[in-house]
Amino acid sequence: MADNPARILTAAIAADPTRPLLTWYDDATGDRTELSGATLANWVAKTANLLVDDAGLAPGDRAGVLLPPHWQTAAVLLGCWSAGVSVSTDAPEPVDVLFAAADRLGEAADWPAGDRYALALAPLAAPLAQLPPGYADYVLEVRGQGDAFNPPPGVGTPDGQLVTRATAHAAALGLTAGDRVLVDAHRHPDPVDWLLAPLAAGASIVLCAALDPARRDARIATERVTRTLD
Repeated sequence: MADNPARILTAAIAADPTRPLLTWYDDATGDRTELSGATLANWVAKTANLLVDDAGLAPGDRAGVLLPPHWQTAAVLLGCWSAGVSVSTDAPEPVDVLFAAADRLGEAADWPAGDRYALALAPLAAPLAQLPPGYADYVLEVRGQGDAFNPPPGVGTPDGQLVTRATAHAAALGLTAGDRVLVDAHRHPDPVDWLLAPLAAGASIVLCAALDPARRDARIATERVTRTLD
C-alpha cells in the first residue's frame, strides 16, 4: 500500500500519465482547467522543490493549508506530502509554512508561520493582482522550480492515516480503476473525499465548485462521468 499520500498519485498515473486526471470547473467564473496525471505530477514536484529548496523545510516539518478544494490545492497538498511535510487544515497552530487563499488571509493571521504563500486560485493560474504584505505569491514562486523532485532521506509517511482512510472510503463508495468521479467541492471539502479516495482507486476526478444544477447532467455526459459525489 502507498503509505505516503503522495505515492497515491504515483500509483494512479503509472498506467497512463497522459490521461486526464483532474478536471476543475468553477461555475461561478466559467473556469475549466484539465490536468493530466503528468501535468499534476509536475506541479506537485515544483511545489515540493519550493518547500525544500526555497522554504528550507525538511521531513517532519508542518504546513498549514487554508485552501478550498481546487486543482492548485491538490498540488500544494501532494507537494507537502512528497517532501515529508505534514499538513494541518483545522485550528491555528505554529507551522513552518502556510498556504492561504486570498479570501482567507484574515484567518491566516492567527497561524504563527515561517514562510507564507498566498493563492489567488484564479482562472489560468493567474497571480494575485496585489500581493499582501508578508506573503509570496505561490503561482509566481512555484513556476520557476524544478520539474522533478528527489525526496530527501527520511521522508517517511506524513499523515499516513489519510491513506488508510482514503482506501477504505474508496472501497465503501465502490470506486474502481477507470472511474471518472464528479465531486461537488462545496459538499466535500475534505481532501480524503475529493482527492485521495478517487486517486486511491485509480479513478479520475471532475471537481466542481459552485456547481450549477442546470449544468450537472450535461457535464456528466460531456466528461463521461461514471460516479458522482454530490
